[in-house]
Amino acid sequence: MRVAVFSTKPYDREFLEAANAIAGHQHEFTYFEARLTQDTATLAAGYPAVCVFVNDEVTTEALNMLAAQGTRLIALRCTGFNNVDVKTAAQLGITVVRVVNYSPYSVAEHAVGLILTLNRKFHKAYNRVREGDFSLNGLLGFDLHGRTIGLVGTGKIGLILGQIMAGFGCKLLGYDLYPTQKFEAIGGRYVDLPELWSQSDIISLHCPLTPETHHIINDAAIAQMKPGVMVINPSRGALIDTEAVITGLKSKKIGYLGIDVYEQEADLFFEDLSEEIIQDDVFQRLLTFPNVMVTAHQAFFTADAMDDISRTTIESLTDFEQGNSLKNELKLPPEKRPTFNVSQS
Repeated sequence: MRVAVFSTKPYDREFLEAANAIAGHQHEFTYFEARLTQDTATLAAGYPAVCVFVNDEVTTEALNMLAAQGTRLIALRCTGFNNVDVKTAAQLGITVVRVVNYSPYSVAEHAVGLILTLNRKFHKAYNRVREGDFSLNGLLGFDLHGRTIGLVGTGKIGLILGQIMAGFGCKLLGYDLYPTQKFEAIGGRYVDLPELWSQSDIISLHCPLTPETHHIINDAAIAQMKPGVMVINPSRGALIDTEAVITGLKSKKIGYLGIDVYEQEADLFFEDLSEEIIQDDVFQRLLTFPNVMVTAHQAFFTADAMDDISRTTIESLTDFEQGNSLKNELKLPPEKRPTFNVSQS
C-alpha cells in the first residue's frame, strides 16, 4: 500500500521501516517533513493512505482534498484525535485509525521527571556544578513523601503515575468520569474537581482534550488551588489556559509548572528554531519564569513507545489493505462527543 507520511523526522522513518520489514508487511512509504494542512494535502495525491501525527491539521478542507485525490485511510500514529474532523471523514468514506495503546510508562515516567526536576532543581544544579559553583542557595526542595498528588484522569497513564507516586509515599486523589477500582486499590480516593484543586500539592493532567476539558486549568480553577501548587501537564496543551497560568505564576499561586505540551505548539515543537525569532509572546513569557520547565512534546519519546506506535500503525495499514476488521478504527457518531475518560490519554 502506498502511504504518504507527514510530519516525519529521521526517527519516524527508522521505526516505521523496521516495523514494515516484519514478514507480510510490504508498504511503500513516501516521507514528507511538512505538516499536513489544506495547503500541503496535494502532496498526497494518488496515495490511498495518509499517516499523520499530533500537529497535522486533518480539517474539513484537507479531508475534502484528500478524498478527491483518492485517499481512503487516515492513520494517526498517536492516540489523540482532536486534530481530526472525524465527522467529515466519515461522510467522505475515509476510514480513520489511531494508536489506541502504546507504552503508558513513557508518559507517566516523564511526568515524574518533571516533578522531580522542578522540585529538586536538577537542571540548575547540573549547570552550576559544570561552572564550578557548588553552592546550594536556591536549590531547596521538599519531600514528596506525605504530599498529595491530584490526578485528573486515571486511565492507563494516570494510574501508572499514581502507582509511582504512591511509592514515594504520596497521598492520591483522582478525578475521572469513570472511576476504576484499580486506582482505589493503590490507595487512591476519588473526589470532585474543587476538592482536588484545593487539596493537592501537585496536580497532574492525564485526560483527553474535549470541549468539556478545554482550559480545565483556568482562572477559576487556579483560584481554588493551594498557594505554591505544582501543575504538571504531559497530556494536551489546551487543557491549560496559558495566560491564566502566567497570572498564577506571577501571583505565586502556582509555585511550579511543568509542561510537555502547549496549546499553540504546532508552529514550535519538533523543529529546531534556535536561529529564529519566536513570535509567540505568550510562550516566550512562560519561558522567563525560573520555576517553569517546558519540554517539547517528548513524553512519549522512548524506544518502547515508538516501537509500539510503529507496529500498531503498520498492522492497521495491513488490515485495511486486506479487508480485515480494524481494531483501532476511530468511530465517532456525529451526535456523540469524546468522553472525558479514555483508556490512554
